[in-house]
Amino acid sequence: MQLTHYNTNFTKRSFPITLVCDNVTNAPNIGSLFRISDAFGIEKLILCGDHIPLGRKMTKTSRATEKVVDFEIVKSAVSIVEALKSNNYQIFSLEIAEISKPIHEFQFPIDKPIALVIGDENFGVSETILNMSDAIIHIDMFGQNSSMNVVQATNIALYEITKQLL
Repeated sequence: MQLTHYNTNFTKRSFPITLVCDNVTNAPNIGSLFRISDAFGIEKLILCGDHIPLGRKMTKTSRATEKVVDFEIVKSAVSIVEALKSNNYQIFSLEIAEISKPIHEFQFPIDKPIALVIGDENFGVSETILNMSDAIIHIDMFGQNSSMNVVQATNIALYEITKQLL
């Protein structure tokens, strides 16, 4: 028998992970990020940029999770990353780069809080933040395309991180 929202037996859990969105501005993507932030039990979602849409297009994909996920909207992702770094967070950027490491081979720390930085739908994580990161991680891909949607990539990354922290 298929379970419903009312009879699943998942254990609620919170992980020391803050998701920092560096200029992610697509409303359906933001809604989906709320939803996966709730699903993976992250501590906080920080949306960074000038124009963060929180209207009807966002709530259509968030499924009301914006009401339960701790979130903040700020202008500068760089200032947030600096603040998190000074508060002992390990900064990991999800980006394909010359020095990025495959996420499935990476060992995440269990003794420090984690900030996962994801980037703009078109341009990715800014070079400034990549340079501030403790590590840059990527998801190996095997097709023709060189990137995937920011939400799908974040899903995979949060799955791998939380799996290691269990």
